[in-house]
Amino acid sequence: MALIKGLLKNRWIKWGLIGFTAILVFFIGLYISIYLGVFGEVPTSTELSSIKQEEATQVLDHDGKLIGKYYIYDRQPLHFEDFPKHLIDALVATEDVRFFEHDGIDNVSLMRVFIKSILLRDKSAGGGSTITLQLAKNLYGRNNYRFFSMVINKFRESIIAERIEIIYSKKEILTMYLNTVPFSDNTYGIESAARKFFNKPAFELTKDEAATLVGSLKANNFYNPRLNPERSLNRRNVVLNQMVKYGNMPQDSADFYKKKPLGLDYKSFNHDVGIAPYFREQVKKELAIILDSIKNPNGEPYDLYRDGLIVHTTLDVGMQELAEQAMKEHLTVLQKDFEASYGKYAPWKTNKKLIESALKRTSQYKKFKEAGLSYEQINDSLSVKRDTDLFQWKGDTIQKISVLDSLQHYLKFLNTGMLSIEPQTGAIRTYIGGIDYRFFKYDHVSQSERQVGSTFKPFVYTAAIENGMKPCTYFSLAEVTYSNYDDWTPSNSGGETEDPYTNYNLEMALSNSVNTIAVKVLNEVGIPKVLEQTKKLGIKKELPNLPSIALGVAEINLKQLTGAYASYVNDGKPVKPFCITKITDRNGKVIASFKQEESEPAYNDYTRQVMLEIMKSTVNSGTASRLRTSYGLTNDIAGKTGTTQDNKDGWFVGITPNLVTVTWVGNDNSSIRFKTTGMGQGANSALPIFAKFYSKLNKDSNYNNITKSHFKQASDEVITDLDCNEETRDGFFKRLFTSKKKERKFKGNSDD
Repeated sequence: MALIKGLLKNRWIKWGLIGFTAILVFFIGLYISIYLGVFGEVPTSTELSSIKQEEATQVLDHDGKLIGKYYIYDRQPLHFEDFPKHLIDALVATEDVRFFEHDGIDNVSLMRVFIKSILLRDKSAGGGSTITLQLAKNLYGRNNYRFFSMVINKFRESIIAERIEIIYSKKEILTMYLNTVPFSDNTYGIESAARKFFNKPAFELTKDEAATLVGSLKANNFYNPRLNPERSLNRRNVVLNQMVKYGNMPQDSADFYKKKPLGLDYKSFNHDVGIAPYFREQVKKELAIILDSIKNPNGEPYDLYRDGLIVHTTLDVGMQELAEQAMKEHLTVLQKDFEASYGKYAPWKTNKKLIESALKRTSQYKKFKEAGLSYEQINDSLSVKRDTDLFQWKGDTIQKISVLDSLQHYLKFLNTGMLSIEPQTGAIRTYIGGIDYRFFKYDHVSQSERQVGSTFKPFVYTAAIENGMKPCTYFSLAEVTYSNYDDWTPSNSGGETEDPYTNYNLEMALSNSVNTIAVKVLNEVGIPKVLEQTKKLGIKKELPNLPSIALGVAEINLKQLTGAYASYVNDGKPVKPFCITKITDRNGKVIASFKQEESEPAYNDYTRQVMLEIMKSTVNSGTASRLRTSYGLTNDIAGKTGTTQDNKDGWFVGITPNLVTVTWVGNDNSSIRFKTTGMGQGANSALPIFAKFYSKLNKDSNYNNITKSHFKQASDEVITDLDCNEETRDGFFKRLFTSKKKERKFKGNSDD
């Protein structure tokens, strides 16, 4: 006691003790004030007992494979049983070795940090944070305070951590931590990180992969395995050493794993990239409408980005990958040929009116125009060059170009749309809305309407047969001028080389896509009956009441066209293509389900069989015969090529018993067309995508149910009615007294 009194007489010791006591009282008071909520509400034990984290909505293909997500925070929660043991071992050995011993605050680590970091200035001492403290930070974040911000946040987290330890078991804490901890690339939770960096679920992570992800937690940008692979690899090896140190792995195993490369299989779920981006965007649009009418148990609308919904779709991800490969292979070559055909006189380079018109439609131009700038001023502003990311088939590039240069660059690209559906249901199996969603957002499956060219002709012939015309009805190839339609004279691609005295039956005429006969068939059956037939086929828009409709001047959506063609292998019933089968909440409860609505047959089965046989001839010997001759496909296939008269659009419809596919190719700007019919015809521009797609399907036994399926045998009546000469020729006297070129009025525009 005397010694203490003596020490207190020392002025420095006295004031030192007073200062220490004051600091201690201050921090105790600060802690109490934080506990009482003076610096913001601290979650109570009740609130902590009902933690609900935001979860990404998952989009699955028809086999349950993950193809995309909608999220603000990319998070997919798991149960403790889903974590491999070596993942837990790596986490605890690296982040909190005494996790199973402390109650949320590791006093041993704190003392180590105090002595080594503060007294001995050892920067490698660590931060003393526990997994539970990190969880508290992950769950509730940190606030910025004017003074003592770090201290206040640390005290707040310690209070939350202690409450978490009372409420939850150690396994539950680890589960919450691994479901919420932030990884690299704006990824939250181990499941999302495993799928993003290694393209596999968390339970399949190997020891070195688990160590890589755990290692990135120290600084998820600095140790990002995608951006900084060398740092990430070194950090992974540190984690492996920690596992050896604490008895989770023998040294020889660690040495083995340390020799392995990172082995990333990066799969971004960024909406602009990855598999089927146009499909995922369409699903999102439909979900917005669906969820607007469904309430969650609390009576509030579901949140697409936060509520962890599971969306089951019709897409076949394997088939989609093959379709995208086929599209890219063909368009890469076709684009090169397309540009070469124009040479230095390409319209996207030389046509000033075209370029000016396109420029005025850009958002940048409209913005400057609203600001009151003249065309010349806008043009100057848009001529400033800057680094720009450009799409190219040979690989993206960054170039220093202006907005005007960029416009001309993108004007030249051919685009595409492709849809494959199950004809019996309308379930969408593949969906390609364009060549690259990052640069071309417009969806040519759901948004676009283009002239369908000769793909409309089967609807004309269907109406004719349905109304009693026999397959062996013959029509002349000769051109006819229709005087009541501005002397319109439809012609064939063969032109002057065709014999006007030759007559084709319906099979020969349609399989070779003869324009003159298509119009004559329309004239016989009548426009009203053809328009009525297309409505029965599910094409509801108003089509032009003109004879040129026989040649496909109507602009029809690709999705509707596909649904109409499905009728030829679906008992005459058209379908409405759909992409969502059901939606479940995060607990697996179905909140909405969908199936194809049953439709009535659009025509009788005799008509269906005749039309299918004719379209089989199109593939076997007609305009689509290169499927057999050039691509060697031996599958049961029916089809129809389509080309618009001005070579703007190329089409192909491929029909097989269990899959109907439609492909379109053209330029987004209707003023830019194919230079020649040879290049732009559907058999050259669109058919190869289907051909390459089916060639790839044939090599994959998973799709034998599609590639090895066969059409049903046509009835004896249909076979008999099609058994006639493909063509006849007018006799001598008929040729003698018949003009090569006839003139008549088009009568088939009424029911008379």
